[in-house]
Amino acid sequence: AAMPAFLPYAPLNTPKAFGSGLWIIDGPEIRMEYGPTSIPFPTRMTVARLADGTLWVHSPIAPDKDLLSAIDGLGPVAWLIAPNSLHYWHIADWQAIYSGARTLAVPDLATRAKRPFRIDATLDSEAAVLPEELETVFVPGTLVNEAVFFHRPSRTVVLTDLIENFEPQRIRSCLYRGLVRLSGAAHPDGKAPIDLRLTFWPRRARVRRAVAAILGWDCERVVMAHGLPYERDGAAELRRALRWAC
Repeated sequence: AAMPAFLPYAPLNTPKAFGSGLWIIDGPEIRMEYGPTSIPFPTRMTVARLADGTLWVHSPIAPDKDLLSAIDGLGPVAWLIAPNSLHYWHIADWQAIYSGARTLAVPDLATRAKRPFRIDATLDSEAAVLPEELETVFVPGTLVNEAVFFHRPSRTVVLTDLIENFEPQRIRSCLYRGLVRLSGAAHPDGKAPIDLRLTFWPRRARVRRAVAAILGWDCERVVMAHGLPYERDGAAELRRALRWAC
């Protein structure tokens, strides 16, 4: 197998505690289509255990035997979340395994998903009733929509691509390291890359209101799908990383 572009956040496919009742699970590297080429990305999912003992699974990664065994050890899967227009590919795999789980997704995936899956409610609708431990804010874009979540017990904001925080020392390619820096997605000033930020500009008034609601949460931690998460000072990191939308 080819050497991954990113040094992984090992161990992979293993739940790592990130707060009260919350785990992050780093997965294998993937390549995402980008015009005529593809670019590498590390993957990460987030799992919350709810008061009733069931699990809420955000942006599920590729399932394998060891990962599923670890998940089953945490509790039964009751919720599957496709949180933005790009993070949905493995939902169908998880639905096949946990057929009783309720699936919530951003609205454009009902028509734009390249791999179909069942959607029980969209994350911009009143039908998307969440467990009481979680709140959500829907951020509307033109090419990418994203639902951002707040896990109250751990005071953690769970994002997907609205913040990317790649550590340059973990990127093997000098070229890609430079591109990540130019995009604005490099730690310690990680944020959405410039090409993604520009797609939100036509809906900037609605985006500004959504970001104001996110900044109103009493946040201590922030976890995103790509890069180094923030285990402390989450509110300050959100203000810094989302300043482009304020």
